[in-house]
Amino acid sequence: MTRCLPAELDRAMATLLGDGWRTDPGERLTYGFDNSRREAMPDAVALPRDTAQVLALVQACRRHGVPVVARGRGTNTTGAAVPVEGGIVVSFERMDRIVDIRPGDRCAVVEPGVLNGDLQAALSPHGLFWPPDPTSAGYSTVGGNLACNAGGPRAVKYGASRDNILALTAVTGAGELIRCGSATTKGATGYDLQRLLVGSEGTLALIVEATLRLVPAPAARRAIRAIYRDVACAAEAVARLMAQPVTPSMLEFMDHHAVRLARDVGSADLPANAGALLMIEADGPAATLAHDIEALKRAATGEGLVSIDDAADDASRARLWAARKALSPSLRTLAPGKINEDVVVPVSRIPALVDGVQGLAREARLPIVCFGHAGNGNLHVNLMFDPGDPGESTRASAAMARVFGLAVELGGTLSGEHGIGLAKRDFMAAAIDAPTLSLMRAIKGQFDPDGILNPGKLLPP
Repeated sequence: MTRCLPAELDRAMATLLGDGWRTDPGERLTYGFDNSRREAMPDAVALPRDTAQVLALVQACRRHGVPVVARGRGTNTTGAAVPVEGGIVVSFERMDRIVDIRPGDRCAVVEPGVLNGDLQAALSPHGLFWPPDPTSAGYSTVGGNLACNAGGPRAVKYGASRDNILALTAVTGAGELIRCGSATTKGATGYDLQRLLVGSEGTLALIVEATLRLVPAPAARRAIRAIYRDVACAAEAVARLMAQPVTPSMLEFMDHHAVRLARDVGSADLPANAGALLMIEADGPAATLAHDIEALKRAATGEGLVSIDDAADDASRARLWAARKALSPSLRTLAPGKINEDVVVPVSRIPALVDGVQGLAREARLPIVCFGHAGNGNLHVNLMFDPGDPGESTRASAAMARVFGLAVELGGTLSGEHGIGLAKRDFMAAAIDAPTLSLMRAIKGQFDPDGILNPGKLLPP
């Protein structure tokens, strides 16, 4: 028995879960952190195998007033899976079944612990895929993707998690099993609760089953790499690309810092005069793809364009994307510390966002590296600093607060796909007006009347 856990609850969960109930300090510590590098010690860890166990666990925790924090594989970057108030971390790693794939209905039914990459592999023989493709797809879970409304490069054409969910089964904080939505692509029967739960970061209910909307795999794909003199020219090209009729399947942006890192550290094939870069991809029927690529090339052509490379085959396309994939591991060469947030603005305001972030970097005297999903207006702002230098730490925190303010000022918001968690919670009042925040708290109270689900996250105190 742990120091903080009620003895009755400890005994009941040990009986219910068997070896899926963990109270050893070493094992608990393993489940106390996520990719935000924040950590806190839970009082216990539960590894349920089915919906009945999740339901019994939440009901017991409600009776004893014990917090419950849902966890996928801990890839979240905002601290959303960190048990800051102790309690029980519920890891869904054992609920990892693909229950059903229904090609005729273009849907799949899965448990929350299924890895995104494993799902895509299972769908491939059917000629289908699930659109969300975060960088962590190989080792992040579908439940985690839904919890933070994960997107990825393909979201510009196919949408994020919220756009690709049909139905959810979940356990609320009141200990009730609810079923939202249906396995249909249309529905007008009451409130759209399944979309409400997506992005709620486990603060309203624990997802135990999801019915996902699937999309036919495209027949062909082609990529373009457009290199620009500077970030302003590249940002203007993004606005042109998204204003014309052909929607790219991916549109990724890299600023001058990111280009240099990809070239010098990641060994990407990039010229020395590359001041910014766009990775553009189109997919669809082979018969029309050449026309689409030409339309995207015309839109990409403009002031400051240095070169455009067209990858005509899969091998060439893979080489072009190598620059983007080389980025994240290279960032630590700039500084030992990193604040990585993902603000989003209307696509037409991308030039103003990029220009504003460059100005903030100059004022803070710190490098800020920008890259990400420009087609959605969703940029990853990586502020690099030395945590051992108090002056740099102070300037870094102040600069990131101003990045959030800039995004809101430009008509955007705090996050496109990472979520809020702990990292952005205290900025919510700047992005959401008071009446709307009050309504969110009221919804939280209806789903979770005793506030046991992921306390301290998403909504400011």
